[in-house]
Formats: sequence, C-alpha cells, structure tokens
Amino acid sequence: MKGKILIVEDQFIEANNLRKILKKAGYSVLPIARSVDEACEIIAVQKPEIVLLDIQLQGVLTGIDLAGALRKQNISFVYLSANSDKKVLEAALATKPYGFLVKPFREKDVLVMLDVAHYLQRHERESPRNEQDNTHTLPAPANAQSLPAIIGKSPNFQEVLENARLVAPSDTSVLILGESGTGKELIAQTIHALSPRRKKPLVVVNCAALPANLIESELFGHEKGTFTGASDKRIGKFEEADGGTIFLDEIGELTTELQIRFLRVLQEKEIEPIGGKKRKINVRVIAATNRKLEEEIAAGRFRIDLYYRLNVFPLSLPPLRERKEDIRLLAHHFLQCYAIRANKMITGLAEPVLKAMQDYCWPGNVRELENLMERSIILATGPIIQTLQLPTPPRQAGQFENEGYLKSMMENERDHILQALNKCGWRIHGKGGAADLLNINASTLNSRIKKLGIEKVIVSRDART
Repeated sequence: MKGKILIVEDQFIEANNLRKILKKAGYSVLPIARSVDEACEIIAVQKPEIVLLDIQLQGVLTGIDLAGALRKQNISFVYLSANSDKKVLEAALATKPYGFLVKPFREKDVLVMLDVAHYLQRHERESPRNEQDNTHTLPAPANAQSLPAIIGKSPNFQEVLENARLVAPSDTSVLILGESGTGKELIAQTIHALSPRRKKPLVVVNCAALPANLIESELFGHEKGTFTGASDKRIGKFEEADGGTIFLDEIGELTTELQIRFLRVLQEKEIEPIGGKKRKINVRVIAATNRKLEEEIAAGRFRIDLYYRLNVFPLSLPPLRERKEDIRLLAHHFLQCYAIRANKMITGLAEPVLKAMQDYCWPGNVRELENLMERSIILATGPIIQTLQLPTPPRQAGQFENEGYLKSMMENERDHILQALNKCGWRIHGKGGAADLLNINASTLNSRIKKLGIEKVIVSRDART
C-alpha cells in the first residue's frame, strides 16, 4: 500500500472520483474532509503524506489558509482548482505548493502530479543532508572536455551550476528561467553533457522562431501527403531527440493548443505525427523562457498544469548586473576568443574600460557583453583596448529591481492597443473605432485583446492631464 492521502474537497462528486483514482493506484485514502476544520481534526489523528487541497472551500477558512498550517507541519500539499482569478492564484503560489491539479481531473494527470510531489518531497528531505555532508558536487563525466565553456565565480551563478550538476543524472524535467542573453542554452547543454543521455542527440528548438502554421509539424512530424506541401514524410523534433534530450527555448511563446499537445507528450511519453499513428518516445525535456510564467498563467496564456509538469526542477539564471564579479572574467574570455579569430595581438583592456563595464547595467546580459567584445576587437588598433562604445541606457541601473529595463514587444503592443481603446472609449468596430484607428481588422484586434489579456480600464481625461 502506498502512502496516506487526505482529500480536502467540498464537492462530493469530484472528491469521490479522486478517491476512486487513488485507491485504484494503491494509495491509502483517509476520510474525505469538506472543510478546513474537518481536515485539521483528521490531520491531528492521522498525519497524511500528501493533502489534495481545494483552494475555494465553503466557509470562513479557505484551502490557502490550511496550506500555511501544512507547511509548518512539513506535510506536502497539491492544490485542486478550477479558479484562474489572478489574486487567488498569486496567493496560492505564495504558499509554495507541490503542484496544481486543474479540474476536471484525469487519472493520468492525478498520478503524474503525485509522482512530482513525491520527487519534490525527496529532494527537500535530501538537500539539508547533502549540504551538511558537502556532497553537492558530482564527479565530472568522462567527456568533461566536451562541456560548454561556462565562465563565472559569483555565488548566485555557482549555485545554478551546482544544481545543474545535481539534476543532470536524472530524467527529471528542468525549467530554466532568466532574461534573454543569460546563457540558458549553455546550461541546457551542460545538463545534457553530464547526463547518461550524452551519447544521444540534444535537439534545440526555438519555439518563438517557428512559424505558427508549421510548428506542430516541426515538433511532432507529419506523414507524406497529409496536407498541401507535405511532399515527403517528416520526422519531428521530438522523434529526432528520441533517447536524448530536447531543449525547448522560449516555451512561453507556444499557443494554448500546442501547450495541451505538449502536456500529453510529457504525461504519456508518446507523440502523434500529423496524419500518422501514435508512437512511444523516450525523451528528456528541458524548457526555458524569459517570461514570468506565473503572470502568463494568471492572464490565461499558459496552462498551470503544464507549468507544474515542467517546473519540477527550476533553475533561475541571474542577470549579469547581479553577478558583477564575473564581468572581468567574461570580458577577458571573449577577448581571447575573438582576438584569435581576428588574428590580432590584443592582450587586455585598459582599467578605465573595465571600470566602465563594471558600471554598465547590461540589459542584454552575457550576449551583449560578447557582442561588444567582438566589435571592440575589430575596432582595436593596439594591444590594449583603450575605448569602449557602450550604449546609453534609457534608465539607471538602480531601477531594474522595481521597473525592469525594457518592455517586451508584447508589452509594447498591449500598451499601444490600450491607448487606442481608451481613445475610442473602448469602441472596436466602425469608423473611428480602435480597429479603424490601428488600421487592422476588428476580428484581428479582438484576437489580440484576448491573447494579451487586456481588460477594460477606462482612463479619464482628468487622469491623462
């Protein structure tokens, strides 16, 4: 018999369906609690291993209230929810649950999420022991020379590298978070190179670069003659990566329809090419994004169940402005690389140049630094680089924490549409409407409003003046 599970759910049918799924899978299910008070009484007598906890319970106390008590007692919990309200979601995420199950439930989803919860339990319990025994660092594999060159000594960056080494030997999904240019693909390459899958392919897919009408075919493949232009059979990226690793960069750009298909691949370990039959695959998934997925979830643009399926082992890469001690190391590294390529005898950078680099905020992160060094090598006329052409940022570095450096294209588009909507009093159709003002089709504008999660906010004339 597997561990004890407590269901806290005030909807009888849903609670009973969950109980049947769990009993069939071999779990010991405690009596169903329909309120926080009932749950507390049961927990006091029989401490469950995991609690499946509805966020919106009837009564004064909610599932979020109970979550705090469960954390204090070291009891793992997974939220049950059909609610996508932003404030509720943010409050739930703040309690650091082990996962979310979105109603209505599927048996496979429930069992996969419980596997994720068990993994996180083990990881939390083992981490303190590993820190005490000082056994974080794993021995380098035989192919250590083939590892990508990753430069950095700052504590926050070294922590990321150490965690990458820890997760590499497993088949666990990894979600790499960080701004553009921080080196997410290098971390993915490192994880693959340190894994037992290193002799198999690492297939890299930039989700943002794939055309919308071809992305499904690119990922899953298609059979010959399935659609116009399909003159040959195509093997998709997932099948190319069979036995190895697939790295899905900018996964936050996938449409919700593709997110559903991708979730099924993760859960069922099988793909279905367009016009073809389902086939099993053995692929380790590493995903990356520069988006804040919690905000995307709250806006309805990213599925919460996919987020938790990917977020088993998150790695958050610090921006270059938060690892200033690495700037000199990286600058000298890139200087050597590009000086050799340019066949120039350049040996270093003047101290004022290094000082200017330390003071700069690096909105483009390591990629911006690399590009700057390549350009500086080309322009250099002596053995020491004496001048540097740094761009002037529109904001001061100290504003990063509160405001961010640059808005994304989607954020700029959202602001532009909001401005047009407010100018037209939120009238979309007809002459003088927002669609007319923006010179786009009204149905296209409605689609963009839905995609961008724009809500009606009227800006008064007084507020504008």
